[in-house]
Parts: sequence; structure tokens; C-alpha cells
Amino acid sequence: MQFTAEMIAGLLGGEIVGNKDAAVHTVSSIEGGKEGGLSYLTNPKYEQYVYTTACSIVLVDRSFEPKGELTTTLIKVDNVGACVLQLLEMYNAMKPQKSGISPRASISDKAQVGEGCYIGDFAVIEDGAVIEDGAKIYPQCYVGDGVRIGAQTTLYAGVKIYEGCVIGQRCIIHAGAVIGADGFGFAPNAQGGFDKIPQLGNVIIEDDVEIGANTCIDRAKTDSTIIRRGVKLDNLIQIGHNVQVGENTVSSAQTGIAGTSKVGSNCFLAGQVGIADHVTIGDRVKIGSKSGIDKDVADGEIRFGYPALPGMGYHRSFAVFKMLPDLKKRVEELEKSVENKK
Repeated sequence: MQFTAEMIAGLLGGEIVGNKDAAVHTVSSIEGGKEGGLSYLTNPKYEQYVYTTACSIVLVDRSFEPKGELTTTLIKVDNVGACVLQLLEMYNAMKPQKSGISPRASISDKAQVGEGCYIGDFAVIEDGAVIEDGAKIYPQCYVGDGVRIGAQTTLYAGVKIYEGCVIGQRCIIHAGAVIGADGFGFAPNAQGGFDKIPQLGNVIIEDDVEIGANTCIDRAKTDSTIIRRGVKLDNLIQIGHNVQVGENTVSSAQTGIAGTSKVGSNCFLAGQVGIADHVTIGDRVKIGSKSGIDKDVADGEIRFGYPALPGMGYHRSFAVFKMLPDLKKRVEELEKSVENKK
């Protein structure tokens, strides 16, 4: 489907600079754009590409004034970022939607499937599972005994939901994620080995959560591992048993949260953050990438490093750390000088 500059400007309340009949059918990066592509300028360091891009239309802020000759059509808007999001959402909504239940899916007679659901090839729905209205279960997913999948939730190909887990409404779980596998619980025995501790709880994922590809969330030993409303988890994240993650917290890839820790609401965990077991993280906490948290963190704090330090403390320490080789050399020289004077 094609959209003209005039149509886009009308939708966004924008001002056209160039050809109002310029048409686009895809979205492109501004530096790697092509004819028929729509791009946008949100970072001033990419302004150079406005004058060389092959994209047919570029969204810019209303205050933008070209410093060179243009070969593309501009649409000036009040907020480029918000307008791009609006267009992407509209484009996504217009894509063909999966529907129907494949005859190659295995659905238990004791399961319940709501109206308007999609269940793809070789998906397995076990006894007592409930799939609410409008849910999408892509090929090769596994939905275990007694699992509940909320309305309008999407499980992409190969997602595994173990027995008894609960997934809320409008959630998105990407390919290969595993929800409800056993927590890592073992007790040393007299023979020098380990006895497995049964993991009898489940996982509860509330509404509007998104979980990235190959992320794993373990079932609780007792009670529930809980991911609260609005949480966004990236790919390759490990959430241990009995962990609780608060509302609207986000985490980048390769974060690991050990068992029974609690992360508050509206937190941001950057990539490769590690949180030890039985740690409590307050609300609105920000943790820098590759940081290790082994103690409780109060509301609103910022932490960096391993072991993590408060934000400014970390930066002061790092400033000294960078100088250690030179400081060591100076100390050695001073020691020699003192020794020679004896």
C-alpha cells in the first residue's frame, strides 16, 4: 500500500516542503534509504544524509531549516519521534493478520479456545488450558496443562509455556522463550551430589508485558514468579524462581536475576546486569550495563560497576582507576628515590 506526502501530512498535521505527490510504501533508515522509502531525522548528527538520501519522504522537526539542496520531500511535524511511532503503529495494524486453527495443531478436548484465535501448525494445547479471545499461538508452541493465555496475547513460534502458568492480556512473547521451567533448586546430599528440590509454583505474567526471544522465566519453588503489568524484557534474559519484577520495568538483553529477588516499578536495567539472590531493588532504579548488584538498592538510585556503586561514586572511582598504572609507576619511582637517599 502506498501513501503520498499529502496523505501523511494530513494525518500528522505536517507541512510539506517539496512534492506533495511523492509516494512511499516502506520505512527506511535515512542513511541507507531507497526510493519509495519514508525516513526521519531525530538525531542532528545524521543531518548530512538529508541531502543525499534516496528516500522519497523524510520527516523532520518543524524548526528544521535545510542547509543544502534537497532531493527528497520533507514533512515538517511537531514531534518526529511521536509521529514515527504513530505511523509505524498504523502500518503494523494494516498488515494481514493470522487467523484460524490449523488442522495440524494438537488441541486437547479438555482445552478451551476462545473466539477469533489463531493456532498454527504443530502447536500443542494441553488439558485444561484456556486460550482467550483473539490470542495468537504460532507454529510449534507448547501450552501446558492448565495454562491460561489472555485475550489478544501473541506467542510467536516455538514458545513453551509450562503447566499452570498464567499469561495476561495483550502480551507478546517472542520465539523460543520458555515460561515456567523449573527453578534452579538443588540441595547437597551425603554422597557429594545434589538432590533436586521440587519446583511446585508457577509463573504469573500480567497484562501488556513483552518478553524477548529465548528469554527464560523460571517457575517458583512455591507460590509464583511474578512479572507485573507493562514490563518489557529483551532477548536472552534469565529470571530465577520466585522473582518479582514491578510494573513498567524494562531490561536489556542478557540480564540475569537470581532467585527470590525483587525489582521495583519503573526501573531500567541495562544489558548484562546481574542481580544476586534475595536482593531487593527499589522503584525507579537505573542500573548501568554489566553492573553486579549484591545488596539492596533504595528507590531512585543509580548504580554502575561490579560490584555496583552509586552513580557519582562510581564515576569518581573510575577516574582514579584509569590513573592506577601511572600512579603505580610514580610510587615505584618515589620508593627508589627514597631508597637512594638512605
